[in-house]
Amino acid sequence: MKKLIALSCAALLSMGSAAVFADDDVSSAEAARLIEEGKIKSLESLEEKALSVKPGRITDRDLEHEYGRYIYKLDVRADDGTDWDIDIDAATGEVLKTEQDD
Repeated sequence: MKKLIALSCAALLSMGSAAVFADDDVSSAEAARLIEEGKIKSLESLEEKALSVKPGRITDRDLEHEYGRYIYKLDVRADDGTDWDIDIDAATGEVLKTEQDD
């Protein structure tokens, strides 16, 4: 079951051009490995967490390794049309930042 979730999350990360990877971004293969090893939560559960904070539609997502931890960065278009940046600690699920995008 864990393997299926990890593969699903890896596929989700690699779909389309939603994720633009920079030097500190985590590859979809590494994300799947981290999920399987239990080092980070499933990306699906982290997206559910973000949408519980700001209901809407996820328009962009990146998993990054910053300051010694994994951070899942999401852009959300809220139901009212506003755009939000939401950062979540990928290991704990803690919401680190919720900020309206300019």
